[in-house]
Amino acid sequence: MESLDQIKLRVEAAVPGAQLAIVPNDTPANQPSLVVDPPHALAVVRFLRDDPQLRMDYASNVTGVDWLDKVTKEKLKVKKLVDGAEKEVEETIEKSTPGYLEAVYHLYSMALKQGPIIVRQRTGNRSNQISVTSLTPIYRGAEFQEREIYDLYGILFDGHPDLRRILMWDGFKDFPMRKDYVPPDDFEYEPTPHDDVLERARKHYPAKAAS
Repeated sequence: MESLDQIKLRVEAAVPGAQLAIVPNDTPANQPSLVVDPPHALAVVRFLRDDPQLRMDYASNVTGVDWLDKVTKEKLKVKKLVDGAEKEVEETIEKSTPGYLEAVYHLYSMALKQGPIIVRQRTGNRSNQISVTSLTPIYRGAEFQEREIYDLYGILFDGHPDLRRILMWDGFKDFPMRKDYVPPDDFEYEPTPHDDVLERARKHYPAKAAS
């Protein structure tokens, strides 16, 4: 199979306007991935599926990832007036990078027995820009997996045929797989609390039951 760099170039030529980026992977698996802007995601994966050299006809799994807001510190040398003279001093500035959510698709070719090509879609942030494009119209098997990501991470999949919770109940609030999720103390759904769950649950027991 071609390298991801070669595939990226061919996709860009076939899908005008698509914004693509390669994310390297320095683990032993050495599987870089392709970030695709959501507005062009359907056209990009349709090319990956239909191109005779690739034929990525199978989405084996779809996963979610939560990237928290990040603050980095950077040291810069700047010129300032010190005691009436201009001197070069070192200052530390903080840069804030907003977090985002990702939907990650592992695509394989059953016809040509090759892959994977790993495709990522990213949201604008973790609060009010949380939509990506559903790839269910191309890969029917992605339907339940996108629902699971919606349920546990809160990503909205535009164009999904039936986007509703699949693991948690309808009245459940928040998203359990987000890194800043705080589980409740009362665990009303836990019939036999034990260990650390029991310790948290005791705080909500009536006084006699707790003793």
